[in-house]
Amino acid sequence: MQKVYTKIESIVGNVVTVRAKDVRLGDLALVGDSYANVIKLDKDVVSLQVFAGAQGVGTSDPVRFLGRPMMVSFSDHLLGRVFDGAGVPRDHGPALTENMIPIGGPSFNPAKRILPKNMIRTGIPMIDVFNTLVESQKLPIFSISGEPYNALLSRIALQAEVDVIVLGGMGLKYDDYLAFRDTLEKGGAMSHTVMFIHTASDPTVECTLVPDMALAVAEQFALNGKKVLVLLTDMTNYADAQKEMAITMEQVPSNRGYPGDLYSCLASRYEKAVDIEGAGSITILGVTTMPGDDVTHPVPDNTGYITEGQYYLKNGHIEPFGSLSRLKQNVNGKTRDDHRALMDGMIRLYSQYKEALEKKSMGFLMSEWDEKLLKYGELFETKLMDLSVNIPLEDALDLGWEILAECFEPNETGLKTSLLQERWPDKDALK
Repeated sequence: MQKVYTKIESIVGNVVTVRAKDVRLGDLALVGDSYANVIKLDKDVVSLQVFAGAQGVGTSDPVRFLGRPMMVSFSDHLLGRVFDGAGVPRDHGPALTENMIPIGGPSFNPAKRILPKNMIRTGIPMIDVFNTLVESQKLPIFSISGEPYNALLSRIALQAEVDVIVLGGMGLKYDDYLAFRDTLEKGGAMSHTVMFIHTASDPTVECTLVPDMALAVAEQFALNGKKVLVLLTDMTNYADAQKEMAITMEQVPSNRGYPGDLYSCLASRYEKAVDIEGAGSITILGVTTMPGDDVTHPVPDNTGYITEGQYYLKNGHIEPFGSLSRLKQNVNGKTRDDHRALMDGMIRLYSQYKEALEKKSMGFLMSEWDEKLLKYGELFETKLMDLSVNIPLEDALDLGWEILAECFEPNETGLKTSLLQERWPDKDALK
């Protein structure tokens, strides 16, 4: 039974306050003709965030509590569609109202999770070879503004070997939204993609709903046996929206003004990543921009305690130092017998290249070994690190051997003799 109240106590920003009983946190309401949700309870004083903003709302407007949380429709008809943060179609298609499911539910039962053991191929060597993405993993992409993180997500969406892509955009520029949509449509990936998009001009509260919308839908697809990849951008915008709402509700601020429950807000979303026994899986990649390239900023700092590693996007590359997939050892021992050794050896030599580059910039005399390292580093960055490189894992491993053979003698690589005899491109050099 819906409850209707006709006296609004106060209107502050987009938050209205009314006295009501038997209302639950997160319940949906109609303030006039606009949707709102309950964001604070203080005995019988109920605060509601109006999705479309409180402009035009009067103190005598009716407030109708619907007695249920925010919900989203779930079916295969979602595929290929674009919605806003409130679940309203952005693509001018029909509204979906069948099989409504609540959003923001609890994380999956830990007893039903199984150990991550399957690789998700992306065609990006710096991921597939050096920091493998694992099914049911939760990983952030740490970046600064201006880096091509949305373009990277688009490539991953196009190339990842999964059944369903769920894209959640928060605070996107309209151009970025169009770029996502056009890229996926031209690449033929839109047919297995669902998009929930909040643009910078949309109401703040919808920004906080996007991850919950995306993850609720992803969970249902996973329960139906689908391998789902959830792409979220940008989780810093999500945290800023939470911060804005906390200020409106006069919560005591924590670090740099963010709410004290920032860690819980982030963790409850990332922990939806799961590999379900007897069903599908949810893998989460979430962009986290770092203001001023500050990894100690509250959002990346809290994120690092929750996730299983991170990718650092810097100067248009996924940096090999700092980037880490903590679950890669679960899968890269089963891909090809040379994967782990080649990965370790190439990163070790790249580290030495960085030292040689620093020596050169300081004007030191360069040795023959330093010159080899400089040649190697340039080839490594051009043929493997460049984000435009798009090759399968096996081809990337073969290319790694070719780069080593072009720059070094076999005994200079530090790799096992048995592996060199098997994989070195120039077999005559080993006789």
